[in-house]
Amino acid sequence: MSSLHFLYKTGFGRLLLRPLISRPISELFGTFLDSGISKGLIGPFAKKNHIVLGDYLLDDIKCFNDFFCRKIKKERRPISEDPKDLIAPCDGLLSVYQIKEGTVLSVKQSKFKISRLLQDKDLADEFEGGYALVFRLCVEHYHRYVYFDSGKQGENRKIPGVYHTVRPVALEEYPVYVENTREYTVIDTDHFGKAVQMEVGAMLVGRIVNDHLSSGRVTRGQEKGHFAYGGSTVIILLSAKKAILRPDILKNLDRNREIPVIMGEVIGAKKDG
Repeated sequence: MSSLHFLYKTGFGRLLLRPLISRPISELFGTFLDSGISKGLIGPFAKKNHIVLGDYLLDDIKCFNDFFCRKIKKERRPISEDPKDLIAPCDGLLSVYQIKEGTVLSVKQSKFKISRLLQDKDLADEFEGGYALVFRLCVEHYHRYVYFDSGKQGENRKIPGVYHTVRPVALEEYPVYVENTREYTVIDTDHFGKAVQMEVGAMLVGRIVNDHLSSGRVTRGQEKGHFAYGGSTVIILLSAKKAILRPDILKNLDRNREIPVIMGEVIGAKKDG
């Protein structure tokens, strides 16, 4: 039995789970990973997760979190030059859901309400009939993310919460995305109408670090921020009839299947008309 299965699937494990997903434990672990002592973890971590070191800029790495938040060489994540292309904002495992009656169907038939996710019912109602794009990042993924389209963003909103893992074992048991710490901004995009771009923290993620906290103009492909250590999630909410998804992605709509994508990859396009 894995440690996560024990924590989420057994009675005694659930007793131990609550302190482990709390903010103090996550912040304490984050403090350790920010220290020079943690640098010794980098080599084994890179080897275990098959990270190609030559893909990254590694000149100023002083601790494990510096490595985890490493920047990638620009040529390794090219972004389509066609502004009408819908691009992935990050590396991750993508699943896509239709928003019906304010509800998104998630892993193993677990449901969550968009109004709870955003803590704003009026805003949630504006995405009825649209898409929820869920990008789940595992520890081996690149943990920086960019804006998926240009436009005018509102102020960054923070919603405090806990830090469940975002692996399926937790998604089967808890409404993780509406319980975890998260941040989001509303963007009036140039090509996809009103949208939300959200970051969700996860177990042992000490920080969501967003670079642009106030309202203003943002640019497609511009770095939005990064996650400190751990698995995490980026969610994009798209208004109805604004985007056409790539055929292989659309085929898996509402089927709880994850498709590997990388930052900048074309996953759809603007819907004309």
